[in-house]
Amino acid sequence: MGYNFQAMRPAGYAYAELYKNALLNDVLPFWEKYSLDWQQGGYFTCLDRQGQIYDTDKFIWLQNRQVWTFSMLCNQLEKRENWLKIASNGANFLAEHGRDSDGNWYFALTREGKPLVQPYNIFSDCFAAMAFSQYALASGEEWAKDVAMQAYNNVLRRKDNPKGKYNKTYPGTRPMKSLAVPMILANLTLEMEWLLPKETLENVLAETVREVMTDFLDQERGLMYENVAPDGSHIDCFEGRLINPGHGIEAMWFIMDIARRKNDSKTINQAVDVVLNILNFAWDSEYGGLYYFMDADGHPPQQLEWDQKLWWVHIESLVALAMGYRLTGREVCWEWYQKMHDYTWSHFADSEYGEWFGYLNRRGEVLLNLKGGKWKGCFHVPRALYLCWQQFEAIATPLQ
Repeated sequence: MGYNFQAMRPAGYAYAELYKNALLNDVLPFWEKYSLDWQQGGYFTCLDRQGQIYDTDKFIWLQNRQVWTFSMLCNQLEKRENWLKIASNGANFLAEHGRDSDGNWYFALTREGKPLVQPYNIFSDCFAAMAFSQYALASGEEWAKDVAMQAYNNVLRRKDNPKGKYNKTYPGTRPMKSLAVPMILANLTLEMEWLLPKETLENVLAETVREVMTDFLDQERGLMYENVAPDGSHIDCFEGRLINPGHGIEAMWFIMDIARRKNDSKTINQAVDVVLNILNFAWDSEYGGLYYFMDADGHPPQQLEWDQKLWWVHIESLVALAMGYRLTGREVCWEWYQKMHDYTWSHFADSEYGEWFGYLNRRGEVLLNLKGGKWKGCFHVPRALYLCWQQFEAIATPLQ
């Protein structure tokens, strides 16, 4: 395998304990204490450094993600009564208020559940399917299965035109497709495994893996492009040259997770290669950390926040590297893991008030001291802590 299981056990145990403790005794308690809206249902996500609420609007992505987090923990760790109660508080609110009359999921609601932003985004449906699949499993509620399947079928129906009538681009002039759709569909489909017919499961997984690793992966450079033409070719414009390091790396651990089911070591190693290529391309050699957006050809990116350092980009990299190391034993994964671990834990984790900062400037200084907002909620940090815990526990206790 390339590494000595016996030699790795102490490090594996130590890291497993670090992630387990951070999840159960730091991050989850923060959300349990500050985010619950027991009066109206659902969750507050706009929380400052100390957990104080600074906005009460409810964003469907984050509402569903928090339902998923607490439901998943019920299913994977233990069915704690308070975890299931928290998940139910969001699931019931969303089932009542989250969709329009055609079953499409809104983007944002008021605190009481009145629609604020139209269902312009397919990812609201993606995270609804994920959430209600896990919630149905945790709660045993039959109605939740129906909600999950309806949302999943919405995703399949809309995946070729994700924004539908809300699309701002002029049709036909410069058609593009986005990595975000097949990568999230790959992960979502694996999440839905227990609800899907085997044929549907295998067909969708095979097609999404093919599309990600063929159309979006530049075979020569080994980089994952964010947008390509429908045939997978590159387009010379801002969007066509865009590299989103976090997306590319997160997509690769999705691919590893799928390939692991079939012991497909070739695809696993290919995904690890891509992770390593992205890290080498996107690492800030002056200040450390990964850039948020980059131009593949070195031109100025159109995103003015391109050089910020974001929590999810770094913590998803820890998942990919821990998983890649466990599955392949490649020493370079371990070297990169330690480098990424040192940067991430020293810059994002808040030892004083708990949870993690989300947004740093290029130098690694806290840019916004929020713990949650319109885009950051109870999802990336707890999911990654759980997954890294599991990876290191597997390294510490390998099969004989």
